[in-house]
Amino acid sequence: MSAAADVISAAEAPGYRARHTLPLRVEAVRQLRRRRTLLMGGVLAALPFILITAFAIGGTPGSRDGGSNRLNLMDTATASAANFAATCLFVSAGFLLVVPVALFCGDTVASEASWSSLRYLLAAPVPRARLLWSKLVVALGFSLAAMVLLPLVALAAGAVAYGWGPLELPAGGALATGSTVPRLALAVAFIFVSQLVTAGLAFWLSTKTDAPLGAVGGAVGLTIVGNVLDAVTALGSWREFLPAHWQFAWADALQPGLEWGGMAKGAAVSVAYAVVLFALAFRGFSRKDIVS
Repeated sequence: MSAAADVISAAEAPGYRARHTLPLRVEAVRQLRRRRTLLMGGVLAALPFILITAFAIGGTPGSRDGGSNRLNLMDTATASAANFAATCLFVSAGFLLVVPVALFCGDTVASEASWSSLRYLLAAPVPRARLLWSKLVVALGFSLAAMVLLPLVALAAGAVAYGWGPLELPAGGALATGSTVPRLALAVAFIFVSQLVTAGLAFWLSTKTDAPLGAVGGAVGLTIVGNVLDAVTALGSWREFLPAHWQFAWADALQPGLEWGGMAKGAAVSVAYAVVLFALAFRGFSRKDIVS
């Protein structure tokens, strides 16, 4: 179906209102009922319990290195619920949290095309911009929900396993108990913003292919390539233009003195890439001949 056909069918429909087509609630319910959504939620909710079991079997993190002076976030994982939640973010931010973003955003348009239902949605008629907007908002909403689910479950499970208390810092000092939840919320917010690049990649690829796994895998693969390039120290200051270079800048939110510099730069880089990718998705899809 061509873009011109969309316009003609919309103009001929009496009482047609573009803003009433494909409501966000309907799209959200459709996505929530899908098996991959429930599976992804189950994996994220299970991770804290897997780590608690691992610590119970292997001992507390600080008891293993024979008195080593190496300090990292894992060393204080069992100090409190806040420490445990921060550790869960630390072990998952690099890859695990990339997967739901790529899955929810890459499985948007491509899945409709693979089911041969995309052209029927547009024949409803749902304007192309409205279709993409609804699917993008819902996909980003589910991505954010996935990132919030993990620390929430970790805080609840950690409170039972290790008690509630201040967030102890590996290098010494601690954040007051009342400050831990707002700081963790800030860390989650930055992680979400930093993953907008992956969301943009997945969403753009979803408008270019009829294979959902191709869009999801392509976004994850390109994100991994970015991580590899960031490890190439020979690139020097050029690495600062890579979103992967700032992916752990959220740790600055868990310092006694809140540092905004790294998070501000990382957010600016991620948003800039994401805006371009989302614009490419909308521009390309508006001119695409839909045959599936």
